[in-house]
Amino acid sequence: MIPIVRQEPILRFAPSPNGRLHLGHALSALTNADMAKAMHGRLLLRLEDIDVLRCTPEFERSILEDLRWLGIDWQQPVRRQSEHFAFYRAALDNLIARGLVYPAFLTRGEVKAKVAAVEDRGEIWPRDPDGAPLYPTDERHLDPSIRRQKIATADRYAWRLDMDRALVEARQACVAPLAWEETGDGEKGLIAADPAAWGDVVLWRSDAPSSYHLSVTLDDAAQGITHVVRGLDLFHATSVHRLLQLLLDLPAPTYYHHRLVLGPDGRKLSKSQGDTALAALRQQGRSSADIRRLVCL
Repeated sequence: MIPIVRQEPILRFAPSPNGRLHLGHALSALTNADMAKAMHGRLLLRLEDIDVLRCTPEFERSILEDLRWLGIDWQQPVRRQSEHFAFYRAALDNLIARGLVYPAFLTRGEVKAKVAAVEDRGEIWPRDPDGAPLYPTDERHLDPSIRRQKIATADRYAWRLDMDRALVEARQACVAPLAWEETGDGEKGLIAADPAAWGDVVLWRSDAPSSYHLSVTLDDAAQGITHVVRGLDLFHATSVHRLLQLLLDLPAPTYYHHRLVLGPDGRKLSKSQGDTALAALRQQGRSSADIRRLVCL
């Protein structure tokens, strides 16, 4: 009889050290820790610090202190994205060589003006699931000589995924429709991915090495993450991550998108709301058990 090899569950909590953790982060961290324990798996900690200007050692220290106060243990070492820029660049170069990304030069102001001009005519400009206008697709087809000239003279530019080309390659590589396995607090089961709803997403930012979509997808594969547990605000972004996993021949984890902790205005919490920061709550005399009750765990 051939023995059955079961993969050890590996989960991760991945905050950005650009502010202090709040109750929403506590819910995510505790949910990850509880699920890892229940599955007899491992919990990893990743610091998503690709934004080298806003992420600081002070915020990193605060995050580690808050997690220890919550009673959360994680396996060492901590993975810092700022230590893996060459890894992300190699993946981007792969996509560049295959003609799946292109340099994008429009500023936010220029995109805003284009969108406004179309909408002023009573026409509809497509928007992504978060409500932001999709990036114009004109630059997909720039003459190579003009593109090289722009790269040589531009102060800043980004690399964007050519969504149409990426979807053609994805359909050629996979017979089954693109989807992911969802086990979270909302819709469950096999979820059909719709990366086209996001348009030509940024994979390498002009103001920071890499981007969230590219780095998180690569990191999950590099760390062997089997279960991605994160907030429902990232549910639809999973479509982009599944596409990148297919294009870069990476494994697909199981996803669990949990409910959000909302503020009095009904919106998800922000790091700018200091009254929900864990450090502030601790100074008020709250305990880690109080935090569990506050996030309904």
